[in-house]
Amino acid sequence: MKAGGSLGAPLPSLRKISNAIAQGVVSPAMNGEEARREIEALVHDYAHAIDDDRLEEWPDFFTADCLYKVIPRDGHDRGQPVGFMVCEGAGMLRDRITALRVANIYEPHRYRHLISAVRLRGRSGEAWRVETGFAVIRIMQSGESAVFLSGKYVDEVVFRAGRAKFRQRIVVCDSDRIDTLIVIPP
Repeated sequence: MKAGGSLGAPLPSLRKISNAIAQGVVSPAMNGEEARREIEALVHDYAHAIDDDRLEEWPDFFTADCLYKVIPRDGHDRGQPVGFMVCEGAGMLRDRITALRVANIYEPHRYRHLISAVRLRGRSGEAWRVETGFAVIRIMQSGESAVFLSGKYVDEVVFRAGRAKFRQRIVVCDSDRIDTLIVIPP
C-alpha cells in the first residue's frame, strides 16, 4: 500500500487543503453527511424561494460562472447544447428576473415544487454530482392547478465561502413540449 492510502491515490498536500479552506471551497470540518445536508438544504431552499415568489434571491443559489439550462430529456440524452432556456453566468440569471418583473407580459401564476429525495451521484474534484426528481405544479390566478413540468435536476454543486451553490443546474424535462412560455424558472 502506498503512503497515500488504500487505493494508492496520493493524499492532497497540506498547501492544497489550506488553499481550498481559505477560498471557501471546502470547510475544514465538513464530512460527507454535512455536505449532504448542505446540498439538500440548497435544493429545497431553491424550490421554496421560487414557490414563495422570492425570485430576486434565485441568482444567489448559483456561482458567478454558473450554467443554468432547461432542456427536454431527448435533447439532454443526445448532448444537445440548446434547450428551452439557457443562462450562462449569474448576470444572465439576474437579467432574466429583471425582465420578468419589468418587461414581460404574462398571465400571473405561481409554482409549487414537489421534490424527490436528493441523490448524490459522486464527486469530481470540488464538485458534487447531484440528481433530484421534481414536478412543478402551476397555479393560475383563477385558481386552476395543473402539472406544468416534471423531470429531474442534474446539478454540479460546489462550496463557496462555506455555502453550497449550483455551479451547473440542468433542468431535464420529461416532455419536449411545454404548453406555454417558461416565465418563472422551474
